[in-house]
Amino acid sequence: MENANQEITHSKLNMASFGCGKFVNEFFVMAFGSLVFFFYERELGLDPILAMLGYIIFAVWNAVNDPLIGYLTDRPFKFTKKWGRRFPWVLIGGIPWIFSYILIFSPPVITPEEGMWTIFAWLVFTTCLYDTFASIFNVSFYSIFPDKFRSARERRNASTLSTIIAALGTALGSVIPPFFYNFGDPRSYIIQSFAVVVICMIALILSIPGIREDQVRIDCYLESCEEGMEKQPFFKEFVRCLKHRNFMAYIITFTLYQSLVSLMVGSIPYVTEFVLLKTEDDIIIIMIFLLLGMIVSMPIWSFIAHKTNNDARTMLIASIYLSIVTLILFFIRDFTIMMIAIFIWGTGEGGFWVMMSPIFANAIDESVIESGQRREGIYNGIQTFVGRAALISQAVSFSVVHILTGFDPNNITPLAVFGIQVHFALIPMILMSIGALVFGLYYKLTPDVVERNRERLIQLKI
Repeated sequence: MENANQEITHSKLNMASFGCGKFVNEFFVMAFGSLVFFFYERELGLDPILAMLGYIIFAVWNAVNDPLIGYLTDRPFKFTKKWGRRFPWVLIGGIPWIFSYILIFSPPVITPEEGMWTIFAWLVFTTCLYDTFASIFNVSFYSIFPDKFRSARERRNASTLSTIIAALGTALGSVIPPFFYNFGDPRSYIIQSFAVVVICMIALILSIPGIREDQVRIDCYLESCEEGMEKQPFFKEFVRCLKHRNFMAYIITFTLYQSLVSLMVGSIPYVTEFVLLKTEDDIIIIMIFLLLGMIVSMPIWSFIAHKTNNDARTMLIASIYLSIVTLILFFIRDFTIMMIAIFIWGTGEGGFWVMMSPIFANAIDESVIESGQRREGIYNGIQTFVGRAALISQAVSFSVVHILTGFDPNNITPLAVFGIQVHFALIPMILMSIGALVFGLYYKLTPDVVERNRERLIQLKI
């Protein structure tokens, strides 16, 4: 059992290639999350209530398509034997997803007075189109990890290496766009969207070796794993996932973490311009320090997980630490101090990132043993849904806080500055603290349970 738990079957180069897929997702998390609400509210003049409503419609659409896409892609197709269950869907979703980003920043040239509802409709249509392809990509891509990387050590190694590459995507997702847009010039945002497309297409191509599925896993799925197993109705599968306690403990924590990221990332342009009194170019410096904090900390968090052989405990420590360092940001108005603080914050996010994939994979292992079926797709559909739904917390928080504090980009008051700090740090800290509490109380996959599950999977040949 020990040898199986430590077995490494994929090269570091293959793990790095897999990480390029994470790079694409995290690049968009930052670029989309930091710019879209800001672009429509600040640059196009869309009423914050309409911006919030647009995000809610976007999230409701996401609620429908993510689990359903996961359910549908779990089944075999004609191309499965040759190309695998997930790989074709990654490309089918990934390519149009990347190009749909351009549409979001290409609204009709019209003033808010002339066409407020036209701008609103464009926001809804383009974000829903973007999300549809994003769901196909993410549900399929993240379903590869638990099936491809099997042992505890390989999962931690693959997660650490791929997450370092994903961290580069996070930083570049904030660093690259500011090179191409200027505050007050809505048309310049189209230029940044083309730059984003070029970078993400290169990363998607580099990810192909890593997202190709092992033939032995494909054969197992087609020849034995699904033999004699009846396909359950979507609603029954969905309810079964929701009854999985350890999975739901992780999902709740993941959702609150994603809310933290959405709020902080979306706040950065506001903080830079109105709190720190800097320009869009200074966002680059802030994100470099964030990247450095993440990269420096990831091997340390991985070492802690290997040393303790306890993924759950390491995740809990990272969650609590992230909550504490997020609160620090609430009190900062000096640019130099912000760089130091954001570096420290990056060390907390690095820990959470490193542990997400192993924690999720362990929950998937438990679900496979309980059901006798590999249904990573619908589980990932739920995870992708809640990740996107976290954008609701961003839109609602921004809209409510800006209305209550009288935010006006042309007349910034001390109260409005305070409001920006609230949705930048205070609300995210509260959400992450709740996530840490839920995870600590309800996630019960201890090292002994994880090893027993892995041994059982070997016996079942699933």
